[in-house]
Amino acid sequence: MKRIPYFPGCGLKDQARGFELAALAAMERLGYELAELPRWNCCGTVYSLASDDLMRHLAPIRNLIRVQELGESRLVTLCSMCFGTLKRSAQFVEEDSERLATINAFMDEEDDYQGGVEVLHLLAVLRDEVGYEAIEEAVERPLEGLKVAPYYGCMLLRPRGLGVDDPDHPRVMEELLSALGAEVVDHPYKVECCGSYLTAGRADVVEARVAAIAGAAVQRGADLIATSCPLCQFNLDTRLSQAAGRRGTPSIPSVYFTQLLALALGADPHLGEQAIDPRPVLAARGFLSEVRG
Repeated sequence: MKRIPYFPGCGLKDQARGFELAALAAMERLGYELAELPRWNCCGTVYSLASDDLMRHLAPIRNLIRVQELGESRLVTLCSMCFGTLKRSAQFVEEDSERLATINAFMDEEDDYQGGVEVLHLLAVLRDEVGYEAIEEAVERPLEGLKVAPYYGCMLLRPRGLGVDDPDHPRVMEELLSALGAEVVDHPYKVECCGSYLTAGRADVVEARVAAIAGAAVQRGADLIATSCPLCQFNLDTRLSQAAGRRGTPSIPSVYFTQLLALALGADPHLGEQAIDPRPVLAARGFLSEVRG
């Protein structure tokens, strides 16, 4: 069993619990242990765009110190926003030794961060280390006949050069879904923003955004939308369900990519958190009856 330090982030311990549980179960089937980082803290969620805002980098760098304390050199995460924040902060200090020295001085009760920790998203680990061929061989229940529209959102792909794939023409989620036997449904909104934190104060804007995303997926025949971000999932699920029926807003379930991975590998996909329940669609196609714990 290969062991990789893993940063869950806050959302995966609350509203996105199924995202994490499905990932842990699926990776175990593939021979990997996602070992939760000890004493981790919130990464800060939103990366600061101010070049002199060093204080905002303390939280993510402290998590990288935890990796360093384990004698490890890489960290995997699931949440797109956590991935973006951790990876960009790691690059931020790698580029400037004075920044790193100042941040280390702030955290006088921590060991100095030496740099060199690589932040990875699970999708990249599945692509570059596990490999799609090995995943396909491990599939127990191919998702044949299931039409899935991938949705990347913003932070998984941007900024250019730091995301997991090409920000304009990504393929990593499509290739994973194909390895699981699903039929990939391409659509023009897969890399568009869902509205993000506008959901807190301008739900109307978010509802319009997710209506467009869901509408594109439905028009192309998708059964489900697959994503990798708890905030995107909230907007595509809860906000979409609240808007359903207004302005012709369609209703389509959305799930995390780890839940489809677990399902195909014969593990528990940990469904049931969604406001728009995906289980009727999956049951109608005969997938859920063969899931085992």
